[in-house]
Amino acid sequence: MKENIKLGLILLLITGIAGFLIGGAYEITKAPIEKQVIANKQAAMKEILPKADKFDVSDVNIEGNEKIKEVNIGMAGTDIAGYAIKVSPKGYGGIIDIMVGISTEGKVSGIKILSHTETPGLGANAPKPEFSGQFKDKPIDNKLEVVKIAPTKETEIQAITGSTITSKAVTLGVNDAVDFYNSSLKGDKK
Repeated sequence: MKENIKLGLILLLITGIAGFLIGGAYEITKAPIEKQVIANKQAAMKEILPKADKFDVSDVNIEGNEKIKEVNIGMAGTDIAGYAIKVSPKGYGGIIDIMVGISTEGKVSGIKILSHTETPGLGANAPKPEFSGQFKDKPIDNKLEVVKIAPTKETEIQAITGSTITSKAVTLGVNDAVDFYNSSLKGDKK
């Protein structure tokens, strides 16, 4: 009996010290990780809206819209250059975080996949320019659609071979951002 209590106390001491060390590591790394996430987001927005020289979080109401996670206004001087809209559709392996750039000229200026858990070698190829580059300069008048063969229309996106679900999820996310832009942001000249 005494041996069990002694072992229990030793185990309690070891887990307490381990918990303290893990908590300390978390506190030490929390700020640098947060800083890096912000820097990555800024770089992604600059990549998809190259005409913008600064970005501000928009005050447009996105409550109740589960598809839109964040809206940023890209400013070129005092003019709005476009919007960087974050969407998070569900792909094959889980949520895909995408930043969609929409210029005030009425085109998708680009997309940047921020994070995903898609299958390596298949859906994980979505961030590659061969796929994500297809969205650049697409008009926002009609919905984009995924096709398995080479696109013949301006609104078609060729699927990643063996990864139609991921291709459709990314395209759905872009369409959701475009729909939000057309219904809530188009013509906004703050």
